[in-house]
Amino acid sequence: MNILVLVSGGGTNLQALIDAEKAGRLEPGRIVGVISDRRSAYALERAKSAGIPALVEKADSGLSDRLLRDAREMDAGLIILAGFLSLLEGEIIRAYGGRIVNLHPSLLPKFGGAGMYGERVHQAVLAAGETESGCTVHLVDAGTDTGPILLQRKVPVLPTDTADFLAERIHKEEHIAIVEAAALMVERLSARFR
Repeated sequence: MNILVLVSGGGTNLQALIDAEKAGRLEPGRIVGVISDRRSAYALERAKSAGIPALVEKADSGLSDRLLRDAREMDAGLIILAGFLSLLEGEIIRAYGGRIVNLHPSLLPKFGGAGMYGERVHQAVLAAGETESGCTVHLVDAGTDTGPILLQRKVPVLPTDTADFLAERIHKEEHIAIVEAAALMVERLSARFR
């Protein structure tokens, strides 16, 4: 099961996936490529250090079509959005229906949708006075953060929290959630194609 990982930033979730693969926790899955929509993404360095082919695709109106071409060239069976900030649209959603997962830093359906990413999510959680937050891994559909939820991990929101402190605790849970979801999807998809 070939896995393509899409990234935009530092790549700590990608690193969690790389480490899980090395430990045999994604069998029979293997990461065959990493693509970023930002040339400056440190995740590209993490991929290269692990010997995984990495490339950059410009974040423009043709991005989704190029990603679909790349995924097909890599014979990817699963696409994981691990901190990928561009929105997928068009044919890739249909061609990879039920085989694209996204990691979101809130307990969806709360604090999802257009413009809700990164620090904005944590600020909104604090502003709303929530007592709990976390992360969600869900299947990608044509909406924004609207696909079926695979799993969630929760953390308490503390009275002393800032967006940065909350984000730090959620990041730790994201590393667990992305690996659990990847292993789950590899198992499901491998069974489907046996």
